[in-house]
Amino acid sequence: MPPRPHRRSVAVVGTGAIVSDSHLPALRAHADRVELVAAVDVDEGRLAAFRELAGGEVAGYTSMDAMLDAVRPDLVLIGTPPSLHREQTTAALRSGAWVLCEKPLCLSLAEYDEIAAAEESSGAYASVVFQHRYGSGAVHARELIAGGRVGAPLVAHCQTTWHRDAAYYAVPWRGRWATEGGGPTMGHGIHQYDLLLHLLGPWAEVRAMAARLVHDTESEDVSTALVRFESGALATVVNSVLSPDEVSRIRIDCADATIELTHLYGHRNDDWVYTPAPHVAAERATAWRTPAADVPSSHAAQLGALLDAYDSGVRPPGSGPDARATLEFAAALYKSAFTGRPVLAGEIGPGDPFYPAMHGDHPDWAPKERA
Repeated sequence: MPPRPHRRSVAVVGTGAIVSDSHLPALRAHADRVELVAAVDVDEGRLAAFRELAGGEVAGYTSMDAMLDAVRPDLVLIGTPPSLHREQTTAALRSGAWVLCEKPLCLSLAEYDEIAAAEESSGAYASVVFQHRYGSGAVHARELIAGGRVGAPLVAHCQTTWHRDAAYYAVPWRGRWATEGGGPTMGHGIHQYDLLLHLLGPWAEVRAMAARLVHDTESEDVSTALVRFESGALATVVNSVLSPDEVSRIRIDCADATIELTHLYGHRNDDWVYTPAPHVAAERATAWRTPAADVPSSHAAQLGALLDAYDSGVRPPGSGPDARATLEFAAALYKSAFTGRPVLAGEIGPGDPFYPAMHGDHPDWAPKERA
């Protein structure tokens, strides 16, 4: 077996909770493959606290451009508010660094295509954090479905029913189109329906509704969608921050089995349940059991997959057209909800009001300063 390449140099941009609580442990889990060399934050106090937490010789910067010029990292991890993602991702790509950015990677399909152009010109890649794809249970389920071992997918349900209070939305960038890009459709449920799309493949049509029922926000606090997949399978998707009993759930009814995942913010093998159809022999159902290795869905699991791609010189998972399809689904959900008509995959492009902004400048949903 050939030796692994040298450790990749890594910089983090933004040193808040998501970086400290999720990205830093992921880096430590892959300490044999990466070295954290720099951190960037405009808040000097927060930056100092993160550098102390990280330990070692982590250089601190209050400017991303200054960091990129001085350090030239191999990989940049971005954990800033969403409105900064496009600019910071393209800057990192132009420097030659690969990127792993928190969701959403950007705020519109137009911004995504800017990132794709930066990838093309730089030769580097940008992935979005969709860590639920990478747990061993999800990998196993996708293999079973793609291989036809549980029969054709027929009906599915995807549920992100969470609860967020007024204090949560008191953070200035939350609940505003210009800074968060949307409500739970963009900021919460996107993890679950990304996993649904990952399991079921390309979607074809969306019919949706959205509402502001509780929170005083520009964007929605609940959305629902009916989805038709290219395979013919039908699904429902619910995204809520109004639900006292919080749960994240996916159920897929295939011809030979029902696959169910129930969790909240991350899953393990035991969170997946396979129920065979009455006609399925017991020995066949036994073969569906989850793998012996139990890899939780996590930033560490996704970082490992990205590093494998880096070592192989290939596009990493969670990037390119694959990740764009998830963002396009969000745009289609909003367009359908706000216009009251079905939206087909591929119809939102330059010239469509929902291409540069998820609100589509719809009079009932446009930013307050433009309404």
